[in-house]
Formats: sequence, structure tokens, C-alpha cells
Amino acid sequence: MKRIFLLIPVACLFFAACNNPQTTASNEKMDTAGENKEERNKKIALESVDGINAHNIDMALKNVTPDAVDYGDGSMDAIKGIDSIKASVSSWLNAFPDVKGENLKSVADGDLVMVWGDWSGTWKNDFMGQKATDKSYKIKDVDIFRFNDEGKITEHHFVQSPLTSMVQVGMKMPEK
Repeated sequence: MKRIFLLIPVACLFFAACNNPQTTASNEKMDTAGENKEERNKKIALESVDGINAHNIDMALKNVTPDAVDYGDGSMDAIKGIDSIKASVSSWLNAFPDVKGENLKSVADGDLVMVWGDWSGTWKNDFMGQKATDKSYKIKDVDIFRFNDEGKITEHHFVQSPLTSMVQVGMKMPEK
């Protein structure tokens, strides 16, 4: 008889757990349209990187907020605002017209998305007041994007120091 009294609460808890709707944590990952925010953000981050690969600045920055900040790796001043970011990306793509990312993978955690892969390019046009060397770079890097609730990029960071690619292409280091 005692076993029955023990089994009843256990069975009730089991059935209650099976019928429980999604937890709050799971619901927070869904937007108002029922789309998983992390999957949406990964898709947008990869589209932005695809824009760089296509050398299409408008595509790369399509989902960036007007007040976004590009922090780079933190070794230089942050670039603030979409117009400044656009000018920076344009300058980079002009100097390295064959820049490309390959073997790209992504992972999301909350409002952050990381895209990592292999990046390469050849310094073909003058950049930052320096003459092109026609030398190439190849690096592994991680781009980190922060998203707002609407699925727009508000921040960008990267892990690899620009020094790594600058040394490979023979660029003189800027003085601080």
C-alpha cells in the first residue's frame, strides 16, 4: 500500500513534466514571429560575410544599425556609425580586391554570433597611405556579431590582430 502512495506523486510529477509547455528560456529565444532568434542571427551574420565575399558593401552592411560600432580586435580605435564602417570596409576591399573567407562556420549564443574560417587576400591597391606590395595574406579569424532584438547588427569584433595580415603583406605598422 505504501508503494502505491509513493508511485502516485511520482507519476503525477512525470505526467506534469511531460505536459509542461516550453520553458521561459526557450521562449526568450523565439521572436514574435516564432522564429528562433539565434538561427535568424546566424543567417544574417553569414549573409553579412557573404557580402564581403561578394565585395558588395550594401549586402554586407544591410542589417547593421546606423549607430553600430566596429571594435576590431581592440588594438585600434573603434569605428563608430554605419557611414564610418562603410568607408573602412570600402577602403579594405579596394586595397584587397580578392579578399575572401572560406570554410566558414557559425555558432550563436543569445545575442552573439561567431563566424570563423580562413581568410585571404592580396594587397593590390594603396592602403592607409602605403603602396601595395602584391603580397598575400592567409589567416584564420573569428568575427563576432552582436544583435539587437530586431535582428540588426549593433557591434562587430574580430579576434585576429590586423598585425598578422599586415606583416604577411609587408605593410609598415602604423604608429600610435
